[in-house]
Amino acid sequence: MRLIAEKLSGERGGETVFSEVSFTLEDGEALVITGPNGSGKSTLLAILAGLLTAASGRIGFDGGETFPTLASACHYLSHQNAMKTALTVGENLLFWRDFLGTPRFTPDEALEHVGLDGLGHLPFSVLSTGQKRRAAIARLLVSDRPVWLLDEPTAGLDASSEARFGELMEVHLREGGIVVAATHLPLGLARAVELRMGLPSPLWGGSIREAERGGGSNQ
Repeated sequence: MRLIAEKLSGERGGETVFSEVSFTLEDGEALVITGPNGSGKSTLLAILAGLLTAASGRIGFDGGETFPTLASACHYLSHQNAMKTALTVGENLLFWRDFLGTPRFTPDEALEHVGLDGLGHLPFSVLSTGQKRRAAIARLLVSDRPVWLLDEPTAGLDASSEARFGELMEVHLREGGIVVAATHLPLGLARAVELRMGLPSPLWGGSIREAERGGGSNQ
């Protein structure tokens, strides 16, 4: 599996927010996108998810016969949770599993992985902010999608939940998945490439370097 971005540029409101962004990711590799507010982190993720059109550049994806397109291969977790407040937590997860296809874990199993076991019967609306985010993370587990596109995934989580999510991402990478995450906070990944937005020409290409633990250099 390979995800390639070549000289991507993105616009918001007709104004260019980033340009000339390039990277290549293969099985088991992660890209952490950092930078100040307004530098285009969320815009870049939305372009990768197919929700926005790039102003210029090209996105390539090779996922074999199982995942012929990036859209068929990706989970997109934005800063919003994308869960219906009137439905129970379990009903929300069942909807997403049926909608996305390629089932993996049951809702109860996914909730156990994020530390919400036994809460599937509750309306999503009654959960705390951190619990709502963990329930949204459980959505990544009910369907098998190898590319995780994550926008501030740990927002609202306490330290214990952050560590648990870091472990889930590490397992996903060890199983051959890809992670692309925009964040202001360290995600606890042992090895990840960092792409800093807001620089004169944000560009990355080449081999994986440690960026979070080990102080890898950035381009």
